[in-house]
Amino acid sequence: MFDSLSDRLNSIFRNLSGQSRLDENNIQEGLREVRLALLEADVNFKVVKDFVETVKERALGQEVLKNLNPAQHVVKVVHEELVALLGGESNDLKLRGEKPYVVMVVGLQGSGKTTSLAKLSGLLRSRGHKPYLVPADVYRPAAIEQLTTLAKQLDMPVFASTVDMNPVDIAGLAVEEAKKLGCDLVLLDTAGRLHVDAVLMQELVNIKAKVKPCEILFVADAMTGQDAVTVADAFNQALDISGVVLTKMDGDARGGAALSIKSVTGKNVKFVGVGEKLTDIELFHPDRIAGRILGMGDMLTLIEKAQDTIEAEEAEALAKKMQKAQFTLEDFRVQMQRLKSMGSLEGILKLIPGMSGLRQKLGSLSVPEKEMKKIDAIISSMTIKERNNSDIINNSRKQRIAKGSGTSLQDVNQLLKQFETMRQMMKKMMGGSGSNASKNKGKMPQLPSGFPKMPGLGGLGGLGGLGSLGGLGGLGGFGGAGSDDSAGGMSKSALKKKKQMRKEQRKKKKR
Repeated sequence: MFDSLSDRLNSIFRNLSGQSRLDENNIQEGLREVRLALLEADVNFKVVKDFVETVKERALGQEVLKNLNPAQHVVKVVHEELVALLGGESNDLKLRGEKPYVVMVVGLQGSGKTTSLAKLSGLLRSRGHKPYLVPADVYRPAAIEQLTTLAKQLDMPVFASTVDMNPVDIAGLAVEEAKKLGCDLVLLDTAGRLHVDAVLMQELVNIKAKVKPCEILFVADAMTGQDAVTVADAFNQALDISGVVLTKMDGDARGGAALSIKSVTGKNVKFVGVGEKLTDIELFHPDRIAGRILGMGDMLTLIEKAQDTIEAEEAEALAKKMQKAQFTLEDFRVQMQRLKSMGSLEGILKLIPGMSGLRQKLGSLSVPEKEMKKIDAIISSMTIKERNNSDIINNSRKQRIAKGSGTSLQDVNQLLKQFETMRQMMKKMMGGSGSNASKNKGKMPQLPSGFPKMPGLGGLGGLGGLGSLGGLGGLGGFGGAGSDDSAGGMSKSALKKKKQMRKEQRKKKKR
């Protein structure tokens, strides 16, 4: 979502890093570029103007900390102001009053209201609530059917609305029905229009008066940019919305809506849709988003993703294997599948501090689905013994594997070569060789003191090593990001020596 803005801002800060001190001239030039970058990201003009003035005032008015250079000082100020612009702290739902709590979802047609409501119900159920879904959009015939279908997929109760019913009556009857079923939460899907009109607003006002919701969430399509902000303001004036849900935040829109909506409406973005699956909804964290925009990563989100896909005991065992270079092809296959469930490699690199520059140098790191299937087919065509000890795979075994996987001998050789390179890289990264490596084992890149810190990063060690993301380093190799020699950090003479040792080992086995 913020890729273009992030690249522009990081380029600006790199130019500032050459300055020995901050003065009116160099800060003015840098902020002019910041202003252009924000405007190109479709941020509201007044919001940009106020933001740049505040940053300038703070950058020149504050004493630069001794351990920060001028560029780092500006980054620190910009980060803090971005967090404020995005809403400060994360804002969750405030469920209060009598049960069942009523959450009303509003917005224009096509913004993703119905799907967002279903996603939200799944999230709230995971927190211990018992949601009741209510389709109150009687004007779009498919709306009732859509929510009913989604409710079945989620195995949740849904109110039996019909197109001849009045939306206000539906809302009232649904609350009573939820009480009978023992549901503590009513999620109300309302009608949308192609544009804001008086009839739509009056109907929503009547529903609000009938059921007195504790939350009114406005759903906006992030791809529509400033139009989303304008419409949100109109809904806020009529209904006094409590928060915003931004959909399609995983797309390639410029992100202006997310950066403008708090300043224009005074209401926080509470949730964001980050994919097509019914689980793809997240609480909006301003500090994490600001960190991503400035290339500082988002370790907390990365940790949460990792914890969702791998158990702590498994992560610890895998980290030990990687440290000793005992990571096998079977481990790699399993971790490749887990990595797929966490998202793209490029997306994961964005979450790691200091990796944004590497991502730009390597270009696209997304491994095509076809290539992933080929790798999986090759490894699946091996015996368990071969997967756990790739050293025994001789030429005849390679030919059998190639035939069984429907690939070429060259494909098998390439996979084995790149896997070995990756395994050695992992050993070095995990502190498996060298005195310096053992000292730095498990440590993340450190930001200078005085920089904004991500809360909770002190506990990273307990993860059992984020190395369990298995194959992060290796998958890049399959995308052709450099030669094997340079990737593995081994000289040609070292590789030659290694091959010679392998030949001797094979001769001993034959004897």
